[in-house]
Amino acid sequence: MGPKILISGDEGKTFRYEEAVRQSGGVPAAGYCPAPDLSCDGLLLCGGGDLDCSLFARENLGSDPPDLLRDKAEMELFHAFFEAGKPILGVCRGMQLINVALGGDLIQDLPPHIRVFHGRTDHDLVHPIRNLEGSLLYELYGSVCPVNSFHHQAVSRLGAGLRAISWAEGGFPEAVDCPGRPILGVQFHPERMSFAHLRPDTIDAAAIFSHFLTLCRH
Repeated sequence: MGPKILISGDEGKTFRYEEAVRQSGGVPAAGYCPAPDLSCDGLLLCGGGDLDCSLFARENLGSDPPDLLRDKAEMELFHAFFEAGKPILGVCRGMQLINVALGGDLIQDLPPHIRVFHGRTDHDLVHPIRNLEGSLLYELYGSVCPVNSFHHQAVSRLGAGLRAISWAEGGFPEAVDCPGRPILGVQFHPERMSFAHLRPDTIDAAAIFSHFLTLCRH
């Protein structure tokens, strides 16, 4: 049996993440607001709605109404797995939550001239990102690669210990890691660029899940 991965996301919207974990050799345990279960080998924080801006001490400057139950549950999940030193993968909202949990903040609403590349449409958009030399994404995909995008918020000030390893054309981070810890956050959606959802105009993101599951086996 492969590593057991706790997946936190919106009710009924985690199936692509579960599929990616299974295809990578893991065993998904998905739920809405799951309790921290440290018998799991890793934590996957899914995409979804906006975080409560009070979590990063800001007034509302364009955030959508938050899901306070999910915010609270995922903050608890992150800190439990972080303190246990277990691998964490954050996707879109999940990357933003990692940043906020470590003391960072967010751009609450990308300006129109930047948002046109990133989302708020009825489908994913595709754009290039630039990867930090020597980082995981550089090793997997080179210095520049195309990814999907579906968001209107983004990481701004980085949380403690985090490092930006990829950037969008607008200058904000598209991926972060935490040197010395098994943590990766990506603003794009690898579950929609891999396995049955592989697309010809982006990277094959299966390698991101493979890397995460490898960490979870150790």
